[in-house]
Amino acid sequence: MQPFVRLIAVTAPLLRANIDTDAIIPSREMKTVSKTGLADGLFAGWRYQQIGGREVNPDFVLNQAAYAGTQALLGGDNFGCGSSREHAVWALAEYGIRAIIAPSFAPIFFSNCVRNGILPVRLSAEDVAAIAAWVECNPQQHRVSFDLPAQTVVADEQAYRFELASEPKEMLLEGLDAIDLTLKHAPAIKAFQQADRARRPWIYDIGGR
Repeated sequence: MQPFVRLIAVTAPLLRANIDTDAIIPSREMKTVSKTGLADGLFAGWRYQQIGGREVNPDFVLNQAAYAGTQALLGGDNFGCGSSREHAVWALAEYGIRAIIAPSFAPIFFSNCVRNGILPVRLSAEDVAAIAAWVECNPQQHRVSFDLPAQTVVADEQAYRFELASEPKEMLLEGLDAIDLTLKHAPAIKAFQQADRARRPWIYDIGGR
């Protein structure tokens, strides 16, 4: 997984509350069980003119030339609500989204972001609106800066500090998924197993081995 340390990004405003995972990746677009092949289906109900089609909707923000190369989103309350489908985050990541700023996130979606290299940033609705207003003036020039070590977002020369627990911060900074995080403790796990085998050898004596 690609580590997240710092990013300066074209940032697109999607200031809608309750953007759910079916809006992010409709179920009809989930034609793979892998993390690839999903980007075209991202926001399909909004990006395209017709259900199942690929004729772009020029009014949707990600289809506008001003937001070409978008790597971050500004959202409303309860971003990523609905089903727990990890495909939603896979689609965002494959499209190129590296960070999302919103007043709140659905808990499972928040965790899925962290486990797939996307930084979820919680800021107040007022701060999100202020950043969006600045971005909209000139999206290509008014890029938002993300600094994970400092836990700050900078826009219009103002720094906004966000909170992030130590474990998700470590996972993002080092590019770790949940398995990688566990494997960091491999020496301690091995030592425990060796000590436990000495204490309780019958537990490990399967089939006389």
